[in-house]
Amino acid sequence: MRDLLRSQKERSAYEKLSQRVELLLESQQVPDNEKSGEEEETSSGQSSRLEAYAQLALENPHMAGWIAIPGTVIDYPVMYTPEDPEYYLRRAFDGSYAVSGSIFVGEGCDPNSNHVILYGHRMDDGSMFGELSQYAEESFAKEHPTIRYDTLEEEGEFQVLGAFYSKVYTQEDENVFRYYRYTDLSDPDVFQEYMEQVKAASLYDTGIDPAYGDRILTLSTCSYHTQEGRFVVVAYAPNEENPQS
Repeated sequence: MRDLLRSQKERSAYEKLSQRVELLLESQQVPDNEKSGEEEETSSGQSSRLEAYAQLALENPHMAGWIAIPGTVIDYPVMYTPEDPEYYLRRAFDGSYAVSGSIFVGEGCDPNSNHVILYGHRMDDGSMFGELSQYAEESFAKEHPTIRYDTLEEEGEFQVLGAFYSKVYTQEDENVFRYYRYTDLSDPDVFQEYMEQVKAASLYDTGIDPAYGDRILTLSTCSYHTQEGRFVVVAYAPNEENPQS
């Protein structure tokens, strides 16, 4: 019973954060007869959504963005503490202890870079990245192809390109795909290598082949198929200035 109450409390806290973002968006909406452009902006020049994030970030400067997958419960702020990457492993948005922790940017990554790895717990109640493993089914990927990953600077829409099972390998393991080490894809050869490894490991072929310069998003959570198991989903956002996209 205690675990159930704890789970409900932690889940409720994040649901309230999501509701606050939606309320902030509603409060900034411009009546249809007053809109002058396709994208709604505030007086600061930011989109309404980014302005909503900015207000939340005032409460916790560790907030670096937002992750959401339509049709799932994944709808959370993203935390970033480069000096201690796993600081939010067991901490809520307000810094208090939480078994479910928060979604956070992995070690060696920058939330605004060309490749961001996000980590989150696979909670039994389905919260955090608890639903991520459903991407093991191709049908689920087809029904939920889009992932929203926004930073505090720009909004981003990513398309799922692959999903696979993995693990945290030991130093003795050879010829294995350590996806978590590919934190920087600025080198064309490294980018291509990562894409080839993802495609080879993926449980199904989406037919998507990102081009160098496209943004890559990797989501990682625990998996119980093996010791230190992980389940990984990779998505991409085309670079509009990239002629190869």
